[in-house]
Amino acid sequence: MASAAADTGEDSATIARNWLTEYRAATPATDMLYAAGLDDPAWNAALEELAERAGEDLTAARERAQRHAEDIGTGFRIAGEGEERPWPLSPVPLLIEKREWQGIAEGIAQRADLLEAILADSYGEQALVRGGSLPATLLTGSPYFLRPMMGLEPPGGCHLHFVAFDLCRGPAGEWRVLADHLRAPAGAGYALENRLAIARMLGGLQGRLNVERHAPFFAAFREGIAARCKRADPRIGLLTPGRLNPSYAEQAHLARYLGFLLVEGGDLAVLDDRVYLRTIAGLKRVDALWRRVDPRMIDPLAFDSHSAIGVPGLIDAMAQGEVVIANSPGAGMLEAPAFAAFLPRICARLTGESLKLPNIATWWCGQPRECAEVARDLDNMVIAPAFGVATNVLTDAMLGSAMSPEQRAALIADLDRRPQDYVGQEVVRLSTMPVVNAGRLEARPFTLRVFAARGADGRWHVMPGGFAQIGEKPDARAAVMGEGNWSADVVIHGGDAVAPVTLLQPSDSTQLRRNPGTLPSR
Repeated sequence: MASAAADTGEDSATIARNWLTEYRAATPATDMLYAAGLDDPAWNAALEELAERAGEDLTAARERAQRHAEDIGTGFRIAGEGEERPWPLSPVPLLIEKREWQGIAEGIAQRADLLEAILADSYGEQALVRGGSLPATLLTGSPYFLRPMMGLEPPGGCHLHFVAFDLCRGPAGEWRVLADHLRAPAGAGYALENRLAIARMLGGLQGRLNVERHAPFFAAFREGIAARCKRADPRIGLLTPGRLNPSYAEQAHLARYLGFLLVEGGDLAVLDDRVYLRTIAGLKRVDALWRRVDPRMIDPLAFDSHSAIGVPGLIDAMAQGEVVIANSPGAGMLEAPAFAAFLPRICARLTGESLKLPNIATWWCGQPRECAEVARDLDNMVIAPAFGVATNVLTDAMLGSAMSPEQRAALIADLDRRPQDYVGQEVVRLSTMPVVNAGRLEARPFTLRVFAARGADGRWHVMPGGFAQIGEKPDARAAVMGEGNWSADVVIHGGDAVAPVTLLQPSDSTQLRRNPGTLPSR
């Protein structure tokens, strides 16, 4: 079959150079393509592969990438909507060189270890609170601090098994952390599906750039959970809230890819402090659950007694070491933006090191001096709920400069009444990357979601890549996935050849895997 580039009369290299010549970024110093250089071999290779498949028509390339994503079954749902939307995938991946990525991965592993240490202390001795490194209000005031978890030693000795972080790239090329995701980190399935779609779209890129693969990361995660189970051949399930959850399609894809059972609370039962799956062949033991259910809903006997999607007795089974739950309930407490104000100090105290990936600057208003500074410099800050839940005034983060006079007055009044409910954060200017818009390459701001999983050896394994969330508008102050925004595959490339590891079955073979008796009885 002739390539699309051949149909236009121009070779793919010429088309790619034309795209690069026309590409413009409002702030070239903070653009990923400009930072690498317009003559960068990696970016040229990616655009040549795109031209080879789509010719000069970038709109057709965008539509083709979207079709590949839909063929894989990628979709998501906005909260409150009944129908799934197609996952918005850009045909242009984000390219990061392997040496730069190594620094990011080291920072992610350090941060994950730090958060694990804080969780162990918060649900244990609470030495950080007693020593003054952490205000007690950050624990007692958080709706995600779960008191029934106090003193509970999780199976395997770790609270965190799988974590995610949102990163941004600053004006000088430095990477910083925007948000931590510990409660039920979403997006790894989308990163995997983006890679599968782009691999179909840009088939030659793997060989040209030695692209790091995702399969070893997922294999390490699977082995890490299994290593913390009591049985040598454990049965592992992905616990989902059900089909109406916004990321259900992602959860189903991950369960298939990893070989986990996709189960809901109604499929499980606890007998004698052990967890069982109700199947057509009777009860079958379950050793571990990758939880995507709100932790307050997973056990009506331990947390919310009104929960209809939980499993009564699940926390008792965990306390007895009979089931591994990833991540432990209560881990989401550390997602609160207020914690970011204290992480640099805690890191120095616990490790003697600075954060390799610093936070965006954060001021918790529960401290008088910081509260006064936020109120004084409101126009130059983002104001957000301190604990990640709506306050009397705010439901989500908001630019101080964008507030109406009425909103500003209400905020100042509430700062006087309940200052501990708010944080001020610096306004982040995001780097940009190329995206297809109106038939041409244009610069758009992005954030990067990265993932880390604990392996069988106890160390953190960082997914080489993740996915980029791209803003719809040139405004570089925010990029949040939602209506009108796009995602992109993240390609980590280097000079060394990459082993062709995959967890997928070959397309030219059929392998039957018999797993008798695990069909849920419902």
